[in-house]
Amino acid sequence: MIKKPVMEVDEDKTLEQTWELRLYVAGHSSSSLRAVNNLKRICQEHMAGKYDIEVIDLSKNPQLAKGDQILAIPTLVRKLPPPLKKIVGDLSDTVRVLVGLDLRPK
Repeated sequence: MIKKPVMEVDEDKTLEQTWELRLYVAGHSSSSLRAVNNLKRICQEHMAGKYDIEVIDLSKNPQLAKGDQILAIPTLVRKLPPPLKKIVGDLSDTVRVLVGLDLRPK
């Protein structure tokens, strides 16, 4: 009997779920716009319709940073699947984002 390693089973289960992602930005700064565009591209390429993105503009609602303890922007927060994960930056390094989200690059 061959057993799959636990990581592969967990990863397969994770890919079946809907990903809930929250991206904190500051207005229309160049790094904020890059982060939004990069996140959309990564999600389309690697999560194929199994994701929800919420973009929160802290220049309009700064009090919302407290809930997820946001200290820098842009910051991506993976709410689901657990555990909660955070990635800071414009998300231009696709491999780093995929590793941070616990996804393998294709």
